[in-house]
Formats: sequence, structure tokens, C-alpha cells
Amino acid sequence: MTTAASASLTPGERADDAVRSILAGIDQLAAGTSRGLVVDSPPGAGKSTLVVRAAAHLVAQGHEVMIVAQTNEQVDDLAQRLVESHPALTVGRLLKSSGSLAPRLVALGRVMGARRMADFETRPPVIIATAAKWAWITDDHGHWPLAIIDEAYQMRSDALLACAGLFDKALFVGDPGQLDPFSTVATERWHGLSWNPLNNAVDVTLAHNPTMPLHALPVSWRLPASAADLTERAFYPFTSFDAGTGPDDRHMALLPTLGRTPVDLALDAAAETGWGYYELPARQTLRTDRELADALAESALRLLTRGTTTSCEQAPEGRTLLPTRIAIGVSHNDQAEAVRSRLLAEPRLTGVTVDTANRLQGREFDVTLVWHPLSGRVDASAFHLETGRLFVLLSRHRHACLVFARAGITDLLDRHPSTQPVHLDVPPKFPDGWRAHQIVMDHLSRPEHRVQA
Repeated sequence: MTTAASASLTPGERADDAVRSILAGIDQLAAGTSRGLVVDSPPGAGKSTLVVRAAAHLVAQGHEVMIVAQTNEQVDDLAQRLVESHPALTVGRLLKSSGSLAPRLVALGRVMGARRMADFETRPPVIIATAAKWAWITDDHGHWPLAIIDEAYQMRSDALLACAGLFDKALFVGDPGQLDPFSTVATERWHGLSWNPLNNAVDVTLAHNPTMPLHALPVSWRLPASAADLTERAFYPFTSFDAGTGPDDRHMALLPTLGRTPVDLALDAAAETGWGYYELPARQTLRTDRELADALAESALRLLTRGTTTSCEQAPEGRTLLPTRIAIGVSHNDQAEAVRSRLLAEPRLTGVTVDTANRLQGREFDVTLVWHPLSGRVDASAFHLETGRLFVLLSRHRHACLVFARAGITDLLDRHPSTQPVHLDVPPKFPDGWRAHQIVMDHLSRPEHRVQA
């Protein structure tokens, strides 16, 4: 929430003040003895914009910069934004051994692609690559005074260790609410160790450098005003932020229809309040609940056939909702396939994104339809209670989010309180998934959001 000191400032002014403070902190980092600086960000607060500004700021100060991202798509996006925002800047892009520069980067003309550091004829002031690629670069190929770690909470600490010898100091930028890094092997042997490789890069770094400066971006430009308060209460109890827009700045409207179905009523509720909750009768189901998959597909189709329009600061005159601006979020790959199979039967739904929370991280849509992780389940497992999974599913939208589930989730939570084992020297994760789910269900169950099938 807005503090008294900043109440007179607009969201843009508060965001600009935060960025200026961070850039000043980067200058102190470059000149001082601290090993790093951490910037926490709520969803859609401008992490990538900050990374671009920080890199250009450091280059202007005469520094060479290495940037570490987590996926090739993130690397390409950052490289493109760097050269588009700063026409005088040349960016080096390290490629995988069999890779080539993406056509969109080739067209820009100022991104130099190379598979090895030795392939750069002239070393660019900014070089960017995935953490996996940086792990293959050695001190013999160069050393950087400062690195920027993008999406640092998605980075496992062992990935940081693999490239940490290449730089002296680091700026960590990321969203603490996102999904934790995961592993397909048993990790019990490392519980309680300060260098647990499964912990994210930020937590491990802070465990060894507890006095490292912390900053936070205070404004989410993605989430509408209807979502910021719930997101903060459920997922950011220690970090305050506001929506960059007010309650009247974004609108979503559907054309009236005769004989409205429960799906129509839920869509209308989402358009009016920003949230909709479509509740099917209570039942224990297979993970690929056919009725739920049908309801998700029907809702996506009704959004398009009812001529949904959205208006906001990006399009004040309004624009028609397109399939590419709709996402359906699920927890499991087989659920995604169940929904996709239904979308294939309707050509008008071509372009609708259907994917798991892991793959939706960092993406943005106008409307999201969410398959609730606990719907139809007999138990509340650690996987389905994970805070980050629920957070990602509920924070991809700019206008409205509609959640689909079987009735009985609140009772399920009451019957299965969090039973995560307690390990010595492991701080409890907070907020835990059980608490986050209870807060979200309390909000969705309000009469203005809830529609029963």
C-alpha cells in the first residue's frame, strides 16, 4: 500500500523515485565494498526495463557488463530492448553451440552473436547469455566487475555458483513471488545448508551476505487495481506495492446476450469486478476433469463470440479482445492437453495460449482463465499448495481473471492443513501455500465474484 510519505505522488513518480534510488545504489555498489544489491519486484513492475536502464547506466559510467538471464527467450528479449532503447549501444549475445542469432536480432543490426567469447572481433560493452551458457565461460575469456542477474529468483544457486567466478559484484533483479526453482532429484541431503543448490540465487546470496542492500519496485503496471490488493495480501505480506492504474482506468465489456448461461454470468462478473469464480458441483475427479476442461474452452469461446472489448491506458479508445490476448493456466501438462484438445475443435480459438504455471511465468495477457490447482482433489499436496504456482496463475492478467474449480476447496484446506516437514536451520517459507489459498478463496467466494454451475 502507499505510504504517507508517497501518498501525494502519482504511481509513475513513485516508480521513478524507486529507479533513481536503485541507480544510485548501483553507483555505490560499483564504487564500494558490498558484493551486491537485490531488487524485489511485484508482477509487471518493470523488471526488464530496470535491467535495460541499469545496463545502459553502467556502460555510460565506463563499465563493461555481463547479463545473466534464465531462458533463451529472455536473453533475446533483453538484447532487443537494449538496442532499441539505446541506439548507440552494441550488445553481444552468446549462443548455444549449435545456435544462431534470432532473425529479429539480426534485423536490428547491433546485436553481435557468437558461440564463444573468442568469436567476438571486438568485445561489446554488454554481453548477455543464459546462466547455462555462462557456466561454460572461464576466467580465461574475461572477467567483469559487475553482473546483472535477471529473474534471479528463478535461478538455482548452483547455477549462480557455476558462473560466479566471472564477476566481482552483482545486481539481482527478480520477483520473490514466482515459482521456486525445482529439481528432479532428491534434495533432502542439502536441507538446512546455507548453500543448498535447490535454493534460489537470491536466498543463498543473502544467507552469506546478510547486510546486502535491498530495494523494491513499488508499482505493478500489469495488474489492475482490482487485483493488486488481493495479490499483496496473499503473496507479498512483507512488500507493499500499488497498481499503476486506478479503478476507473481499465474497462472490459461484453455485448449483452439473451438467455445467459452460468458461464456468461461468470464472465460478466469478471468484467465488472476483475474477478470471476465459476464453481462446479463438488466431486472428486481425475486430474483431467472433463467438465472443467469443457467449461474453460466454452468460456474462451464466449469471450470471443460476445465481442469482448477492453480499454486502458495503452488503448483508451478500446480494442477488441483477440485470442492471442487470452491465456488458460493449469497446473499439469495433461490438463493443458485436455483443454487444447477442446480448443482444436473451434477455429475461432486458434491463438489462445494454454500452458502450465511454469511456462506462463513472465508473460502477460488481457484475460486469464485458471484451472484451480486444488479442484476435485482428495488431498492438498505440497505441489498443489505451492504459493508460487497459485501466484503465477492469478497474476498474468491486465483486465480480468476467471477461476474455475469444483466446490469444496475451502473444506479441503481445512481438512489438510499444511504438513510440510520442519528441518533444522531452514527458515519457514512465508507466506505458505495454505494461507495464500485461504485468502484467495475467501476473496473469490464473495457473491459478486462467485457463480455456481
